[in-house]
Amino acid sequence: MYLNNQLTALAIIPGLMILTYVYTKDKVEKEPISMIIKVVIFGAISCIIAGFVETFVAQFLPWYPEGSLEYALVNAFLLAAFWEEILKYLALRIATWNCKHFNYRFDGVVYGVSAAIGFAVLENILYVAQYGMSTAIVRAFTAVPLHAFCGLAMGTFYSYSKKNAILGNRAKTNQYTLLALVVPMMIHGVYNTFAFLRSNAAAYALLVFVAIMYVIAIKTIRNLSKADHKEGFYPNSGINL
Repeated sequence: MYLNNQLTALAIIPGLMILTYVYTKDKVEKEPISMIIKVVIFGAISCIIAGFVETFVAQFLPWYPEGSLEYALVNAFLLAAFWEEILKYLALRIATWNCKHFNYRFDGVVYGVSAAIGFAVLENILYVAQYGMSTAIVRAFTAVPLHAFCGLAMGTFYSYSKKNAILGNRAKTNQYTLLALVVPMMIHGVYNTFAFLRSNAAAYALLVFVAIMYVIAIKTIRNLSKADHKEGFYPNSGINL
């Protein structure tokens, strides 16, 4: 299989649509497009690194038959979710932590989703190139949004971590940094566990899980966007609306 124009578009457009939606919800100060592109690129680089890391780590994991619960849990949590979310977080942190534009809570959401979409789009291109149209359609509604869900959770807690770092509260900074890693890992791990089980029951459970995450994500984005003018990191950043 190879990528023609149609397959390339199907691999890329879902991620761009999600990122565009999140970008439009940034009501206080829009993040520079150049910064968003930078974070997307860093996210894509983290996807490349993840491929090498997971291949290496897989050698040391216990072996279980494909489709078994043990196989699903080990590969979902100890391989994919753990390393991919760490690498996405590092991409996010390196690209944005000291950025002067990162001064509101929702900025972290925009950047968190940007890093996740960079990872997801490159991963999607690789999958679609190998498996074709049907995979592109399925992943447009499942795997790509999954990474965005993780980016939303990561970006939200990442923002709280940055704010507390500015305030000098090291304990809360570390607490929110841990949550920025663990919560996406849990979301990612649950999703992959259902995907790796490869049974009809697991497939239905996966669809229900994704549907629930859609609802939670949309409500979270709307709520964070609506209140963002109150969530500046600096005393002079509040905007009365």
